[in-house]
Amino acid sequence: MKYALAIVTLSALLSACAVAPQKQVDGDAAVPPVPPAVAEAAPGESGGDAIAATLQHEEKLPAVELTSDLFYKLTKAELDFKRGQWQSAYVSMMVLAQQTRDPRLARRSAEMALAAKQGNEALAAIRLWRELAPDSDEAVQYFLGFSVLGDDLAESEQVFAQRLNGAPAEARGLIMFQMQQYLLRAKDKAAAFALMERVLAPHAGMMESHLVLAQAAYAAENRDRALQEARRALELKGDSELAVLTLAQVMGDADAASQLFAGFLKKNPGAREVRSAYARLLVEQKKYDGARAQFEQMLKDEPDNPGTLYALGIMSLQAGDPPGAEGYLRRFVAVLGESDDPERDPSKGFALLAQIAEERGDLDGALAWLDQVSSAEPRLYMTSRLKSAHLTAKKGNLERARTMLHEIAAVDPAEQAEVVQTEGQLLRDAGRGAEAYTLLADAVQRFPDSPDLLYDFALAAEKQDKPAEMEAALRKVMAAVPDNHHAYNALGYALAERGVRLDEAHALIDKALRMAPNDPYIMDSMGWVQFRQGNLAEAEATLRKAYALRNDAEIAVHLGEVLWRQGRQDDARKLWREASAKDPKNDALRDTLARLNTSL
Repeated sequence: MKYALAIVTLSALLSACAVAPQKQVDGDAAVPPVPPAVAEAAPGESGGDAIAATLQHEEKLPAVELTSDLFYKLTKAELDFKRGQWQSAYVSMMVLAQQTRDPRLARRSAEMALAAKQGNEALAAIRLWRELAPDSDEAVQYFLGFSVLGDDLAESEQVFAQRLNGAPAEARGLIMFQMQQYLLRAKDKAAAFALMERVLAPHAGMMESHLVLAQAAYAAENRDRALQEARRALELKGDSELAVLTLAQVMGDADAASQLFAGFLKKNPGAREVRSAYARLLVEQKKYDGARAQFEQMLKDEPDNPGTLYALGIMSLQAGDPPGAEGYLRRFVAVLGESDDPERDPSKGFALLAQIAEERGDLDGALAWLDQVSSAEPRLYMTSRLKSAHLTAKKGNLERARTMLHEIAAVDPAEQAEVVQTEGQLLRDAGRGAEAYTLLADAVQRFPDSPDLLYDFALAAEKQDKPAEMEAALRKVMAAVPDNHHAYNALGYALAERGVRLDEAHALIDKALRMAPNDPYIMDSMGWVQFRQGNLAEAEATLRKAYALRNDAEIAVHLGEVLWRQGRQDDARKLWREASAKDPKNDALRDTLARLNTSL
């Protein structure tokens, strides 16, 4: 298995090295943009002064006089480049770089070649740049970014070794990680790993050298070597969080990694990164109590850490503790609300607080939380607007809810379709099925590529006793999204409900159940078709399993009818009373009682 946090932690360190390349060239190489080599200057000005004023960070620049001739050639090269004549511009700039021995002109040549996606020419210019500015770390980085992509790594090996051996001891660890990132791009992975072994051999006493080899071996799927190197790294520095995270990553065994983390934390209780990784691993193992204990310990160390507060809020919800979740999430939004950083948006906390408020019946509170969701989170903002309309309708103000939907500025067709779907749902919930059908029938003409809209239209058509239109729409959904288990289930259930084509209905629901084997609503459909086929014992077993997973009123109604047919009227009425308590206006319950000519 993969341990995401271990990888992220290491990546965070590596990103600090800033090795290279950002713009893709020839599919592999990449480099950051390079500023112009020479600033504009009038002919006759002192060339040395003009160039020196342009890029102060270059070292050991030659004293070049910016003559009229040189200025003309530089200007012409730049104009040629702007006109798309990269080749003449590149050649001119390379010639001038060689003549003046100015590294900035070689750098500009490289930029031109890269913009034209000419990797070989770029490498030639970068080589010249290195020659003219041997002390430039930037030139070395560009060179390494290209050279490792070739078949011959010998030249880059020498540079790697020189950089590492010439660096101060405290900087070598970062240089090792930087080297690893370069070599990940090499075409010959085996040769790159061998190079790394040779360059790192003189530094075998450093923990970082073994971490780098462990990561490289792991990437090459050499698990034994990865384990060997990771264990050696931890031996060299027993309190290293990076070492233990890397070892856990390469182990590939959740239980072993859990034991490793637990043992490490006993000796190093302040290791926050390891504790965070341990908590997330426990979540992945569904050991929620243990994970929650780890997050709570992290919160003691950093009471206002928003990530920990949010994690505890989510875990409290999963544990069925809404009050606890609300406490953590209120602190989460308060902490982020005090921050001046616009990137730290508390909107996801507001959305969860709205959910908690709705579940306890506080619709006004839920709406107040939703109103605070920021448009900086476009998808979450859209969802919150739709939810606000739904809650407004739930409070009894359907027309206001519809107005709210019409006010949503949905530009994307998918979002426009979603708004219409929501309005159709509100109309159906309000008992205005005919209006919902008309609305959705028009919408599927405007948005024919929306399977979700087609699905909702199918349900609306069924409610209007238009089975042919319902089936045609669901068949289109199945064709567009073959793994949409809801469509198979809906058609199968509709056939079973009408008591027609029961074998086909069974096959459709069975297919849906194989796609989503733990879905209680699909189990309910299967129990219902089994009942319609006369398999009462099977139907009861299936419906009881569904009811155990989801204490839903409609499942209770179906299970009650199966029991009634078996002559167990008292048991049936007990279930129906439970259904009525949950949903007094349930249509299925009302229709069943009327059809069986009985009451509760």
